[in-house]
Amino acid sequence: MIRLRQICLVAADRDTVVGHLESVFSVRTAFEDPGVATFGLHNAVIPVGGQFLEVVAPVREGTTAGRYLQRRGGDGGYMLIFQSDDQESHRTRILSMGWRIVTDFESHGYRCMQVHPADSGGTFLEIDRQDPWDDWHPAGPRWRDHVDTRTATGFAQADIGCTDPAGVSARWGAAMDLPVTIGRNCGMHKVRPDGFCVRFTPAGPRGEGLDTVEVKVRDTDEVIERSRSRGLPVHDGAVTIGGVAFVPVRD
Repeated sequence: MIRLRQICLVAADRDTVVGHLESVFSVRTAFEDPGVATFGLHNAVIPVGGQFLEVVAPVREGTTAGRYLQRRGGDGGYMLIFQSDDQESHRTRILSMGWRIVTDFESHGYRCMQVHPADSGGTFLEIDRQDPWDDWHPAGPRWRDHVDTRTATGFAQADIGCTDPAGVSARWGAAMDLPVTIGRNCGMHKVRPDGFCVRFTPAGPRGEGLDTVEVKVRDTDEVIERSRSRGLPVHDGAVTIGGVAFVPVRD
């Protein structure tokens, strides 16, 4: 099985974006990973049910995240992180496709495998392994103590803007060993890991990247009202935080 486990945003100001997410969705930061300093970053990892939102921000010049901010003209979605119970099969497929693995390490039953976005297309794709299955090393040792599902309970869908949606969806489907389907109503290419949907949409003026995330919530009106009270942009039922359109959908 392969499932979405974590969504990562990149921001110039980590704390401002984290504050908006915590306030709008009634979630709490569980962990700030000192290990990401190796990449010139600091981060915050926030549980959303049994899944996670991560916000990373550069703390020095010359980082991959900083270049991404420049390329997309500001904050935005950075990567989708999946968890598989058979990571080695995905690794074999990815290598056979000629893709480059840019991050590959193992710690405490967790193994990270992140591929180069020029190979995957769309945005960063990461497929990780975790043993035991329900643990999650990137969220720290006490993440369960910070889970708050009064408002948000998980993620339903993400939209990745692509210059070639058909081609990118085919690559992601092959890497994850999942079929690509065409939405009956929207006409978009889709790949469906367990309990989630990745939709591949035409890229907008900011270029390729993770543009939209549907969040499962208990009360959509409450989320929108909280967003407006913080002065956040709200349009067509979505609130923009950290350059990503978060769409609350009823759980």
